[in-house]
Amino acid sequence: MRDHQPRTSTANTLPEVITRYLTAHRAHDTATAVTAFTREATVIDDGNTYEGTEAIGKWLDRSATEFTYTIHLTGAQQTDATRYIATHHLEGNFPGGIIDLRYQFTLRDGLIERLVIEP
Repeated sequence: MRDHQPRTSTANTLPEVITRYLTAHRAHDTATAVTAFTREATVIDDGNTYEGTEAIGKWLDRSATEFTYTIHLTGAQQTDATRYIATHHLEGNFPGGIIDLRYQFTLRDGLIERLVIEP
């Protein structure tokens, strides 16, 4: 019988592609962050959908300059063979000033195929 419970992970046990994206995103390194995605990847953030690496790159550039904030990984788990959730605590000059967000990753062929960011 297979255990279907989510597995708790740490930043050290997240797949390399996710840590590469998260590290590059924190450093505002859009060129590196985009390499973590499939060409036809989808990102859903703040009610908006971005499809393809060109749109994702523009979203990353805008999100890097729109607000100033700190971001800390507070938890991570693997929910199935290709899905991971990384929970982050953000504080900054965006509306509300403090939020915890769930970054829900779906991987395909070693890259991020889908990323949904929501509270």
